[in-house]
This record gives sequence, C-alpha cells and structure tokens, in this order.
Amino acid sequence: MAFILDYNCVTPLGKNLSSTLTGVEQGHSGISNQEGFGRGSFFASVIPYSIDVLSGFTRLETMMIRALEEVIARNPIKDKSLLMVSTTKGNIEYLRGSQVTEKVYLYSLAKQLNSYFGFSSEPVIVSNACVSGVLAVSVAKRLIQSGIYDHIYIVAADEVTEFVVSGFSSFQAIDRVPCRPYDAERAGVTLGEAAAAVLMSKEKGEIWVAGDGSINDANHISGPSRTGEGLVRSIQSALNEAQVSAESIDFISAHGTATSYNDEMEAIAFDRLGMNTTPLNSLKGYFGHTLGASGLLEAIVSFESMKRGILYPSLGFENLGVSKEINVIRKKESKDIRRLLKTASGFGGSNTAVIFEKVD
Repeated sequence: MAFILDYNCVTPLGKNLSSTLTGVEQGHSGISNQEGFGRGSFFASVIPYSIDVLSGFTRLETMMIRALEEVIARNPIKDKSLLMVSTTKGNIEYLRGSQVTEKVYLYSLAKQLNSYFGFSSEPVIVSNACVSGVLAVSVAKRLIQSGIYDHIYIVAADEVTEFVVSGFSSFQAIDRVPCRPYDAERAGVTLGEAAAAVLMSKEKGEIWVAGDGSINDANHISGPSRTGEGLVRSIQSALNEAQVSAESIDFISAHGTATSYNDEMEAIAFDRLGMNTTPLNSLKGYFGHTLGASGLLEAIVSFESMKRGILYPSLGFENLGVSKEINVIRKKESKDIRRLLKTASGFGGSNTAVIFEKVD
C-alpha cells in the first residue's frame, strides 16, 4: 500500500499550504489581469509576491524548493527514498536563440533539486502534458508497492511564461475573462503557476492510494476524445483496482479547464459511468490551469476537503453548459468524504484517474 504522509504548496493564494487554504476557504481567486508575456493584457493566475530566487537556481526551481522544503523539514530523508519531479515545461524560458543551455533540459532541473536536498538516488522525471502531477502519484504508488522505494517525495511545478502564453494563444484557447469551468459561457482556459509537493510512503498515513488508471485515447495532438473514452477507461481501471463501484465515490476533483471540448468530454465520461449526481468541482477558478502542477495541487486541496469534510465550490460556474447532467458544486457545504476521485486530461490524448481513500 502507498500512503499520503504530508504535502505543501506555493500558489498565487499563498506561500504555503496554510495560507493557500485560507484563500480557498474564503472563496478568493488568484486570477487577475496581467500585462506583458508578449501578449498585452490578459487574465492569469500569477504569484503576486516576490520569490527570492536562490543563487544558482531558476525561479521555477526555487518555487519547487520552497514547496518541498517544508515537507522535508517535517519528514527528513531516509533510506530508500526518491525524488520525483513533475512538470510540463520546466525551465522553458531558456529555450531562446541559437544557444540552448543545460537549464532547459528536465534532467538538469531534477539533478539541481536532487543535489540541493541531498538525495542519494537518481531522480525520476514525470512529464506527460497536463496529467503530469497526478500521474506522478500513480508512478510513485507502483514504485512503493514494488518495494524499490519506501518513501517518494514528489514535487510538481510550472510557471506562466511567454512561451506558454503564446502556445495557448495560438490555439485560441485563452478566455478574455477568468475561466468558468463547465459553464454555458465558458470560452477557454486561464493560465496559472504553482508548485506542489507530496510525500508518499509505505508507512501508514491518513489517506492511501486505492487505485489508479492512465489511458491514452490517441485522439488528437491537443483535442480530447469526443466520447470520453480514455477518461472512462482510466476511471474504470482505478475503480477495478480499488474494488469499488462508481456509486461509492463521494467527490470528484475534476480537470475542468473551461475549454468547450474538455469540459464536454468530461461530462460525457462521468455520464457514461453513472456519476452524474456525484459532487464535482474544478479548482481552476482559484489557481488557473497550472499545467503539470495542476493535478498534484488540486489533489492536495482535495485531501483537505476530505479531512475537513468540506466541498469547495467551482468558482466561475453559474449555468451548466455541457450536454450531460453533472453535479457541479455551487457553494461551500459540509460532507463526509471517505473516497475521492481525482482526474486529469491533457494534450496528446492523455488521461489519468486516481482514487484516494481515508484510512479507517
């Protein structure tokens, strides 16, 4: 078994988990109007406070260090420990001009962090579009179950850069106003940045990973399957491993990017699985789409939902704008959450689903 022992995050809502959760509890959003990034005025969720970049490290690497250092301070590195780094773009800003430096390569980023914290094993990198953060949980679970490692420290991050803004703009996928997942008026993503860290272990914790699945539907380089096939199979795989029914899921932390195709695909997938009435939210209205960090960050906030017995609303949602009925959370409410489903989907047809359960 693989357990969740500890976690932390650095987000536009706060420098750590506590301040971030305060913002979520109060219904605040990190999204604000931004200038620059080669695109003029647009909405994004960018960290508003100064990050004192460590000497020899990039801003992104410093974000990762700040998220992970609190976890390591509370849980010092032991034998058979591993650092797992999850990101979509890494230090993409170094991909400029004719001279490409080592900084741009993901293995260089991982080695920097590995050396900083003093891990003795080689780091593992998980980079698979926007499912990267939650997929890292699946990979870590399997490595722990195999007995190769006893403790795995996962850190995930991406930042808003000119390269990222330009890419999503070329798809005409950025909304002119803050994102509205599943809403009838949704018109695209709001980009965001964050770093999230989780410690997984064979040692018993309050939450464990009961099942997971990751199926690629190979539909299109950027567009999801119109039938939700990859997500359906990913969720079904997770349910089968956990040996539970779809009806037993208390809450879904969905991907919800607020693009027309993604949200529709998710609604179809949940409908096919008979999960129409299961409470569901997207946290993109709080943090924007933080790319490779999104799955891990949203899982962390959802762990706190489980512990506190609180469902957080999907910010920006007013009127259902998908073809299938889904139970999007509109207001904060109390609920006993024993079993959580976290899903994510991304470019290239990638899909991942993980089921987390409270330990009795």
